[in-house]
Amino acid sequence: MTCRYGILLALNGRSRTQLGRFAHTGRVISLGLAQQLRDAGVRWSPAPRDRFVVADRDMDSDVFVLSDMTIEVHDLPHGRVIGFNGTTEWALDSIDKDNAVWLPRESQLRELLAGAFHGLDRMDGGWRVRIELGGTTHTVEHADAEQAYGLALLRLLDPLR
Repeated sequence: MTCRYGILLALNGRSRTQLGRFAHTGRVISLGLAQQLRDAGVRWSPAPRDRFVVADRDMDSDVFVLSDMTIEVHDLPHGRVIGFNGTTEWALDSIDKDNAVWLPRESQLRELLAGAFHGLDRMDGGWRVRIELGGTTHTVEHADAEQAYGLALLRLLDPLR
């Protein structure tokens, strides 16, 4: 998927690998992990440069980026919508924010971990995130740093995992 002005990004053309039980599309967390984080209580307040997927509409592999020029958030009387401003090559004017799945960046995941975050360590073949939960240090490992951060946040939100 491309945009006339190169503002809209779709990452589905990058190398696509299977990491663990989550599909992965590059430098973003997987859709499956993003949905689990949303279901665990992570809330999204859309802002420029945020990445998202319109899931369950045959566009699961297309990653969009909010931009002040092409994809903007509009506050309407019935709620927030994400408007596509007519620059995309397909007919999608807007979607309700709740129909989009946020794919937080590494920095956003670190921010969500807040004081529980104790470090990120490089390992052979991947990354280890250290968090404190209930006075005990826990680690989460993954081949991808973003996935490791996301899995650590999921562990923080759902300690029984």
